Amino acid sequence: MGREAKEALFEQFARLGKALGSAKRVELVDVLAQGERSVDALAQVTGVNLTTVSAHLQALRRAHLVTTRREATRIYYRLAGPAVAELYLALLRAAEQSLPELPDAAEAYLGPDDVEEIGREELWHRAEQGTVTVIDVRPAEEYASGHLPGAVSIPLSQLADRLSELPAGTEVVAYCRGPYCALSYAAVRLLREHGLPTRRLADGILQWRAADLPVE
Repeated sequence: MGREAKEALFEQFARLGKALGSAKRVELVDVLAQGERSVDALAQVTGVNLTTVSAHLQALRRAHLVTTRREATRIYYRLAGPAVAELYLALLRAAEQSLPELPDAAEAYLGPDDVEEIGREELWHRAEQGTVTVIDVRPAEEYASGHLPGAVSIPLSQLADRLSELPAGTEVVAYCRGPYCALSYAAVRLLREHGLPTRRLADGILQWRAADLPVE
């Protein structure tokens, strides 16, 4: 019950903060919240080289925030469990409530606030009624790891070439990883340029899961 024991205890809590004390490692958690990915895939999606991304992943692994599996010569990473996803969601909520600089940083990345949104509950009810077309604009491997019921996989990179697949006269809702994922913003702007009524899901698949809504 001495001071050293107390410091040792709180040092365990601080390990998680230290592991997340890097913008790139937080981004890796954001990507891994979508599903398991290989090291080379993570390097590609985050735009850093293999050596650097491997070092960041090892820091997350030492804090037991991620786990791995090997398939032949390839190593795959995934979040260590639901508590890690909950920690990430709590981090987002705390940042939204505490950081006055966040809205400006978000606008600088996502663009102006000109994209209409739809909430989870409204989307769920409309999807059940069949009055909306839901498209998942994440990469195909993230869609395969889990997606909204009835959602069609049309990665953003393919969207311009697959406009004919979207039924005329039905509103389209695009979604991606979460509220700070640029893919759905770009998708809504592209579809509106082509005259299609489109909104984006206000958050993403991680928040959808957290709300105990069904995932396929």
